[in-house]
Parts: sequence; C-alpha cells; structure tokens
Amino acid sequence: MCGIVGYIGTRAAHSILIEGLQKLEYRGYDSAGVATISEGQLTRVRAKGKLQNLRQKLNGLEDPARVGIGHTRWATHGKPEEHNAHPHTDTQARIAVVQNGIIENYRDLREKLKAKGHSFRSDTDTEVIPHLIAEFLAEPTEGALSGQSLFLEAVRQSVNQLQGAFALAVVNADYPDELIVVRQQAPLAIGFGQGEFFCASDTPAIVPHTRAVLPLENGELALLTPLGASIYDFSGHRLKKHPITLNWNPIMVEKQGFKHFMLKEIYEQPGVVRACLEAYLNVDWQTDSGYSPVRLGLAAPLLQALQHIQIVACGTSWHASLVGKYLLEQLAGIPTFVQYASEFRYSPAPLMPNTLTIGVTQSGETADTLAALEMEQTRRTQSGTAAYQPRMLGITNRPESSLGRLVADIIDTHAGIEIGVAATKTFTAQLMAFYFLALELAYQRQTLSLDQIEAILDGLRQLPAQMELVLESQERYIEELAHDFVDTQDFIFVGRGLNYPIALEGALKLKEISYIHAEGYPAGEMKHGPIALLDAKVPVVAIAMPGPVYEKVLSNAQEAKARDAQLIGVVPMNDPEAEETFDSLLPVPVVDELISPLLTVIPLQLLSYHIAARRGLDVDQPRNLAKSVTVE
Repeated sequence: MCGIVGYIGTRAAHSILIEGLQKLEYRGYDSAGVATISEGQLTRVRAKGKLQNLRQKLNGLEDPARVGIGHTRWATHGKPEEHNAHPHTDTQARIAVVQNGIIENYRDLREKLKAKGHSFRSDTDTEVIPHLIAEFLAEPTEGALSGQSLFLEAVRQSVNQLQGAFALAVVNADYPDELIVVRQQAPLAIGFGQGEFFCASDTPAIVPHTRAVLPLENGELALLTPLGASIYDFSGHRLKKHPITLNWNPIMVEKQGFKHFMLKEIYEQPGVVRACLEAYLNVDWQTDSGYSPVRLGLAAPLLQALQHIQIVACGTSWHASLVGKYLLEQLAGIPTFVQYASEFRYSPAPLMPNTLTIGVTQSGETADTLAALEMEQTRRTQSGTAAYQPRMLGITNRPESSLGRLVADIIDTHAGIEIGVAATKTFTAQLMAFYFLALELAYQRQTLSLDQIEAILDGLRQLPAQMELVLESQERYIEELAHDFVDTQDFIFVGRGLNYPIALEGALKLKEISYIHAEGYPAGEMKHGPIALLDAKVPVVAIAMPGPVYEKVLSNAQEAKARDAQLIGVVPMNDPEAEETFDSLLPVPVVDELISPLLTVIPLQLLSYHIAARRGLDVDQPRNLAKSVTVE
C-alpha cells in the first residue's frame, strides 16, 4: 500500500521524485524519503509524517543527481518513525531500496545476515533487502545474467531469496547509471520518456511526464538506464515487452479549484454516469431492435446458461456488490452470493456448476481480491468437470491493472483517476457496471419484458441531471447541518432492500474520514438489538425512498424518534409524510426505487465530507488508511 517512485535520466531527480510522491501520498503518509546518487555518493533524506515534512528537510539542498528513488509509507513492520522510513540501505550505505509489500521470511534472513556481520538500524522487513544484495555483490557467483551488470545479477539472486508480496526499486552508488525495479504480487509500472525512465506504484505519478507505460508482471525485474529498459524474469531470461499508451492527462489528477479531491470527485459523479451510459448503451436500441440494449463486450460463453453468480470484493466495492446482488437476483433471476475476498480466500464456498465469479476492485490491485480470484480459477480448472470450469469477470476502474491481466473479461467503470482515499465516484461507477450486467442478463434470460428494460434505461439516462440537482440544492444545507455533529461520537444509518448497502456505505464514509463511530443496519433489524444504543446523542440517518418498504422504513424511523434520536432522512423531494417524520431532510428527486441508490448515496457522501472538514481533519488522507490495499 506504500508508494514507490523512481527516476533515471537527464533531469534533476529530486523534484521529479517529490512530485511523484505527492501524486502517490494517498497510498501512505506515515513517513517519506528519497535516495539519490551523484558523484559516486548516495544521499538519503527521510522524515516522519506527511510529505511536507520531507519537503522542508530538502529545502535548500542542492543535489545534481540524475537518478533516485522515493517512498511514501503505510506502516506494516515497525512504527512510523524516521528510522523505519524508506529508503533503507546496507551497512556501507551504498545500496538503497524502497519497497511496497511484505517480506514474510525477513526474520530468518535477518538472522542469517547478522551472523555474517551485517548490522540493522530499523524494525522493518525491507532492510534485509539491501543487505542481501550487498552480500551477493561481495561474493559474486556465476548466475543467469553473467555478462550483464553484477548489480542486476545480485538483485535477481536476492529477490529469489524473498518470500511474500513486494515491489522494489533499487539504486547503488557503485552503479550510478542503473535503476533496478522488481515486481512480485505488488503493483509497479515503468514510464518511457525521451532518454529518461520513471517507475511508480501507480500511474498518476507517471502521467505528468509520459503516457507510455509498461506495467510489470509478477516475477519480473527491469534494468533501467538512460539508454533503455531491459526486462527479465526471475530466472534471468530476457523478455520482449512493449509499453501501452494511457488515455489520461495530468489535469485529471489536479483539484481544479476544489478544496479537497474528495469533494471534486463527488461532483464528478454525474460525468461518470454519462461516461458509463455512453460506453455501454446501444444508443439506437428500441424494444423491437432484436438485439441487446447493452454492449459490454464480454465473451459470449461467459454469461450463457448461468446458474449462480459469486462476487468477491472488499470495503466500498463489497457494498457495491451487495447492490449488485439485489439487481442480479431481482432483474435477472440468478442466485447471487457476495463474500469478503479476505474471507473467501480461507473459506471458499463449495463449487457450484455454471457459476460466474466476479471480482470487484477499484484499483485492480487489491491483494485479497486478486488472491481469491486466482484461487477460484485454480480450483475450478483442477476440477476437470466442464460445468465447474472457471468463468471469471472483473469490474474495475483500472483495466490495465493486475486484475485486467488476470481476468480476460473486464467491465471498465470509466470513473477516471480517483485520488481521495474514501471512494465516491468509483462506487457510483461500480453500481453502473452492475446495472448494465443485470440488464444484459435480464435481456438474455428474458426475465424482464422489453418495456420494463426500457423503463429502467430511461431512469438511468435521467440520472446525471438528477445528480447535479442534488449537488446544487443540497451541499450548502448539508455544510450547515454538519455543524450540529462536530462533537458527535456515534451515528446509526438504516435502510432496507437495495438501500441497505447504501446505509452501510454511508456509515463507512463517516468512519473513514471523520473518525466517528458509525454503523449501518437493515432498518427492520433495529428492534432486534441496535435500538438499545439510541438516545438523544446518537443521530439516526434513514434512507426512505418510495417503494414496497417505504412505509416500513418510516415506521422504523418513528421507533428511533421515540427514543429521542435526532432523525435525518434521505427522502423523496416534497414528501409531506417525510417532512412530518424527520428532523432534517436530505431530499433527492423522486425516482423508481430500483435506481435510487445512485442518488441516495450522494447526500451521505456530502454529509461525511462536511462533518470531517468541520472537524479540521485531512479528508483526502485519513489516518491509518491507504487508497489501494496491496498487502494481505
């Protein structure tokens, strides 16, 4: 979950490294550091806390180095102190390494290296790596890369000693024209410039300089010099690979006048829905067209004769998947199961025939989700039975990611780069993916009439304008309402049906960025225990939209009101019954309950945002969290 950057070329490395780290700070902000090489010397500067602390240390430092590596840390091994900050070096401070991931066998390696005279200064797992490389350089042996750089061969031999998931960038003062990068189960990409190369854990750090990017695969390492890039596997075999061109631009990763990335990304949601509609709807479709209204571009056999669907996801993606479950069951009639990827890995469901497995991950790099998909793919392939063979689908905002390379069929959510750690627009985009998938299956299986499908499509087409109305009419009021909850310690969110996952998502957003304890419940379950929590100090947010359960949610809200809880209602506009029930209203346009989650989530995002902002917290980089969870 840490952020790695690296540069080698003709420009001053420091500014490029710091700029890259700024783009990656959402991946971790416990500490940061850089290491550069100039005139045969390695210079390392590290600082505890956010990147600004490192900037202050670097102010006034003149460094002509043209090669260097940088790191922003999310702590796993060792407290967030300067001595645990990356880069880490060997005893002689000639080799520097930055790492994203976990080295599982570092204790055993550390003890062996200590016995050979190596001394360690940190509590991290990473520090064994530069010492291991130094050991192989001190006693070079004939290796698979004989005739190549001894430094490259030492790194190759070292990574073959490591167990775990990791991405590395390595520099060596004795090899000042070389930057070596490694990938094993943690993301890392190379950027190709003119006489210069970049590396980073995520592409936002690269796109300001080049859009020609090569994501490394697991078990690959690369030697970067000002003259070119050479890619090898861990056995030492040279690989032929070509970069891809990203369709992003630097403006996409700027705040564009908004105070925080999160607020900007909340406001980008109408545009995201428009992009999804443009990408996946057949614009000329009519009920008598004779073909599907949806064009997902999936392999035809993937969806044929399905009997079950299972979805694996984490966090906000898990909440989106719960809405997806409702849509797939109610629209397409397919039994659907949603599991936390971290749980599925260790207690998978029994194999069921003709099952579609869907992995949902914003980044396409979520370690638990990728591991769950790999495991499912393996055990189905090994079953040897046609009905149990793997059918795999990915839903992600990053089709060029590890998920895109693992799974042949992808639904790209078209949300653009999301910088705020708390997901907003990518959640909405994942919901759109599930609507399209459910409609495609409903069309194929004829579980909905063509007129019913057209009615849902018409509702989706109207969403962007309705979302803009919510943003324009609600934000100022929600900003004022947030004043009332600056000192609140507990919140309850309730909903029913497909708005129950929205209650869970609303509670998660508030927890993530305001650090207020919040829980989401099915509204009908309040009286089965959670109602004991209620008093005048515990506000209740209820999502009550017209539909079969509307009156029941209002009744559940009345039960909370009778316990003196302050009631906040996400309700249809101009509804007299809602006005009588709730103390505060967050109204949204009246829509069919089926598509209401795409609207009801927006006031909850704004409420969480403004409460956190009023509390003076760092909305975009909440404590202890990182954007992409790339370690188990």
